[in-house]
Amino acid sequence: MTQQYLALIEAEIKREKFGKSPQSLYEPIRYIMALGGKRLRPLLTMLSYALYKNDARRIARHAVAVEAFHNFTLLHDDIMDNAPLRRGKMTVHEKWNVNTAILSGDVMLVKVYDRFLDLPPALLTEVLTLFNRCAAEVCEGQQWDMEFEQRTTVTPAEYLMMIRLKTAVLLGFSLELGALLAGASAADRAALREFGVNIGLGFQLKDDWLDVYADKKKFGKQVGGDIIANKKTFLLIEAQRKAKGAQRNELASWLRATKFNRQEKVKAVTAIYDALGVGASTERKINFFFNKGFACLSRLAPSPERDKLQAFVEALIQREA
Repeated sequence: MTQQYLALIEAEIKREKFGKSPQSLYEPIRYIMALGGKRLRPLLTMLSYALYKNDARRIARHAVAVEAFHNFTLLHDDIMDNAPLRRGKMTVHEKWNVNTAILSGDVMLVKVYDRFLDLPPALLTEVLTLFNRCAAEVCEGQQWDMEFEQRTTVTPAEYLMMIRLKTAVLLGFSLELGALLAGASAADRAALREFGVNIGLGFQLKDDWLDVYADKKKFGKQVGGDIIANKKTFLLIEAQRKAKGAQRNELASWLRATKFNRQEKVKAVTAIYDALGVGASTERKINFFFNKGFACLSRLAPSPERDKLQAFVEALIQREA
C-alpha cells in the first residue's frame, strides 16, 4: 500500500510544472522536487487519510503540498547553511544563484497555498489555519537553530524545543492534515498530531545518535560529521552538561580547535561521550519519544490501516542510514 501511495505522490510531482515563465524561476522548483528523498511527509498524510477513507488518490495534490513546503524549507536552509549539496546533487543556490534560489523558494510557498484552494471554504479555512501555525513554527525552529550555533551553551530542554519546531511539528501537521481531509474527529486528529510530533523528536534524536554510533558500512554519510563540525546535537549538549574537570577541559579544547586531525577528534570526542554515557542516555530519550508517539496512536480505534501506519513508522525507526 505504501508503494502505491508513493507512486501517486511521484506522479503528482512529475505532473506539476509549478509555473512556466520565466523558466529560470520555475526550473529550480522542478529540480529540487525531483531530487527525491523518502517523501515521508506526504506518505504520512495519505496513510492518515486512509485510516478513514479508501480514496487516497483524491488528496494526492494536498499531500504533495506538504512535500513542496518541506522542500521550500530545504531550499532556504541550504542558502543559510551555504550547503553545496542536497541529496548528492548541487543545491539550487549553487546550480543557479542565491537570488534565484530565494525567489524560487518564495513562489514555491505560494504554490503550496494554491494546492489547497479546491477545498470547501470551511475546510480551507481550517487547513490554512493549521498550516500557517505549522509554517511559522518551522521558521521559529530554524531561527533558534541559527541562534544556538552562536551560543556557547544550550540546555537539553532548549534543544528539544528547537527540534520540535524545526522538524517535528511538520510531521504532526502531515498526519493531522490527512485526518482532517478525511473528516476525522477532533480527538483522532489530536492523537495523530501528537503521534507525529513525538516520532519527529525521536527521529531527530536518532539522527544525532547515528552520526556518532552508526555502522560505517550502512550509514549514508560520514560518521562523526557532527563532531567534526561542532554541531550542537543532543549528545554534545548532554556531554557539556555532564563533563567535569579534565573531561570538560578536553571537550572544550576540541571545540575550540581550528586545526586538527578529523579521525583523532571523532575518536576522542566519542570516547568522552562513552565515558559520560551520553550515547546510552540519548537512546533512552529516543525510545521515550517513540513509545510516547505510539501511545498516542493507540488512542485511535484498532484497524488494519492503523497497523499499516504503525508498521511503516516502525520500519523507519529501524533504519541505520
